[in-house]
Amino acid sequence: MKPNRTPIYKLLGTPIHRFFGIVRLWIYTKAFTWALTIYGSIIMREKMSHNNGIAAVGSIRFVDNPGFPLHPFFEPGKTLPCRVRHAAASFMDDAMRVVRSMSIKMADTAKKSPMDIELNTGETALFWSIASFFRFAKYKKTRFGMQYEDYYRKYPTGVEGAHVGMRRDPTSFSNLRYYTQTPFMYKADDNVPRYIKYRTIPAEDVPETGLLDEYDMLIPTENQRILPGETRVRNYLKEEYVETLRTGPIKYKLQVQLHEASDDDDAEIFNCCRKWDEASHPWMDLAEITINKPLDWAESTRMIFTMKNLPKGLGIIPSYSIYDYNSLNFLRRHSDLARNARVWAIKIFGMPPEIPDNDVRNSNSA
Repeated sequence: MKPNRTPIYKLLGTPIHRFFGIVRLWIYTKAFTWALTIYGSIIMREKMSHNNGIAAVGSIRFVDNPGFPLHPFFEPGKTLPCRVRHAAASFMDDAMRVVRSMSIKMADTAKKSPMDIELNTGETALFWSIASFFRFAKYKKTRFGMQYEDYYRKYPTGVEGAHVGMRRDPTSFSNLRYYTQTPFMYKADDNVPRYIKYRTIPAEDVPETGLLDEYDMLIPTENQRILPGETRVRNYLKEEYVETLRTGPIKYKLQVQLHEASDDDDAEIFNCCRKWDEASHPWMDLAEITINKPLDWAESTRMIFTMKNLPKGLGIIPSYSIYDYNSLNFLRRHSDLARNARVWAIKIFGMPPEIPDNDVRNSNSA
């Protein structure tokens, strides 16, 4: 994808262009949400993605001396109950080559909380706007452990994001690094407008596992199948997480990057397929997360993470078009109907079955 070097204030165009861009943005968002609600949430009782997961409960404590201007919500030393949920973005098999995720809810509840954060492995993403995400969804075409063949053929940026984000055979969810990829608003006590990105890393300095090796780089990107000779059960990562918690807590650091906003900012600062330069945007500690107890399948499945659970001053960045980099978070924030419908469908029709440990691997249902 060719970088856009146009200053932000010039991207909005005339008022009439902005108006029709916003109308189109709302129409696309509502149409997608209703389609997802009817088929995915009500008929299938599934999330759009990340169905293969495990949740756990613990606490989050904000650091005493953060070293950067603070938003009031991040009060130094404040401790809140929290839940986390780890998952694979696609397929019901922990050994497959997929993007992994971590979602954080700053409350011990299924939905309501003062703040939710959703993160994925890989500092950059596979798509960069609603328009590109719809193309991504259009070309999904799942067959025998393979997905998005046509998308990767058409969009090299997607291939780059997949190679950065996919993990093969990690030893644990807890030693991976997770990123929001998209930026958010950040209005601290000093009233200087900024943007913020979040990531989580292990509290201890341990190497990340599951990074793609030279062999994986030779395999077509759409091929997410397990490797020949794989002997671990399809739930091995979830089982490892439970076993680890039996021996003691799992700890993470929540870190942030900050960017001071300017009218002359390059629009690429919002592009989730471009990472921020760590020399000018260093990662800084915000909080420590301590997880103590796993939750069962039913409680994990009922959980909802939403961008409506964000404090004032930490919300999504305004979007004006389906081609706008910030439109991805607009779609996420305004698709709660699908999330709520899935929970209602579970109450009416029952809980979907747990993921079995069986030998049917590399299939459409894997």
